[in-house]
Formats: sequence, C-alpha cells, structure tokens
Amino acid sequence: METFAQRRGFLITIDGPAGAGKSTTARALAVRLGYAYLDTGALYRAVAWVVRRAGIDYTDVEAMEELLSSMDFHVSLDEGVTRTFIANEEITGQLRSPEISRLASTVAALPYVRDRLLPIQARFSREGGIVAEGRDMGTRVFPEADVKFFLEADIETRTTRRHRETVHDGHPETQPDVRRAIEERDANDRSRATAPLKPAGDAVVIDSSSLTVEQVVERMLAWIPGE
Repeated sequence: METFAQRRGFLITIDGPAGAGKSTTARALAVRLGYAYLDTGALYRAVAWVVRRAGIDYTDVEAMEELLSSMDFHVSLDEGVTRTFIANEEITGQLRSPEISRLASTVAALPYVRDRLLPIQARFSREGGIVAEGRDMGTRVFPEADVKFFLEADIETRTTRRHRETVHDGHPETQPDVRRAIEERDANDRSRATAPLKPAGDAVVIDSSSLTVEQVVERMLAWIPGE
C-alpha cells in the first residue's frame, strides 16, 4: 500500500560535508520511499573529468567558460544511480578516482561552474519523488524543497567512512591523506563565494557520527509527512 509521501512525490534534499554519509543515506532513503536519487556531486566530478581530459587550466576563466558552454552534458536517474554522459559517452564509472574528486572540489568552488550546473540540477524539481544530495541543495538549488536535511559527523567518523569508500572504489588512500583531503574540502566548501556549505534555515540537522544508515533513515522518515 502506498504511503502519502509516495503518492505525493516530495522533493527531499540532503546536504552536508564530505564523509557525513549523504550518498549512502540518500540512496537508502530513496529506496524506502520509491523515489529517484540525484547525486549532484557526480555533476561536478563530470566537469572535473572534462577539464582533466581537455588539459585546461581551471584558473583560466575564459577557457573554462568556453568549455562549459560547449559541454554536451546529460544526466539520467536510473534505479538509484545518477548516470552521467558527455556527448553520449557514459562516464559514470570514471568519476570516483581521488584525482577527479580533488579537482571536483576545486572547480565546484568556481561561481561560473555552479551557475552553469544550477539549471541542470533545478530541472529535476519539476519531476517530484526525488531525493537530492549535495552541498547546496536546500539553500540554492531547491530552496522550495518539501523536506530538507543537513547531515554532519565528527572528523574521525568522516575520515573512516571516506577511507572505506576509497578502498571499495578501488582507489585506496591512507587515512592521513583522506583526512587531509576532507579538511581541504571543508575549507573550500565553507569559504566559497557562491553557495557556501551551511544548513538551510529550515533544514533538520542530524549528527550521524554514532548512527547507522538505517537509524539515520528512520530519523528522516519521522520528519516526512505521511511516513
């Protein structure tokens, strides 16, 4: 039997810093609700992938803007996966390397990159039944979202989680390197001029440090009407 939330097709956002558990939680919540899952981090990784392949200096504003304006970029939401295409070539499986992640963190801080990706992300608001995760979903991309969450966790927990991800993805890094990368990403995210990382004023803040994914999802469901 469908719940009210499943019939209604809410737009739900989950923001937070690296390693807070956004992706795993968003996917699990989407499955529980029968919703699509939008991983907006994949979009910034796609830009980083194109920049790296083209050999462009990301500090060259003119070259970057030309690249972004000519990018043949397509995203589809397919069974819990945000599939990313460049000129009909699927690059989803090529976006998880440490090099791409680090470059994505850098290009994501550039205002014109965020401006270019904003309409691509925002168009999903018309579809409903979406769990969107990122860093400015509830503040900039989907300010009208029905329910907003902000996930946080202590640095030790985030480091352990992200280190586990690098091993799982086949790109293992040492824990000190992972922690350093997280701290650098935090600094970039919180200090960028456009849409700095912070909870939306109406977001539910959840500290996931001592919680399992299932426990976080249950807490979120308690805030979703009809669940």
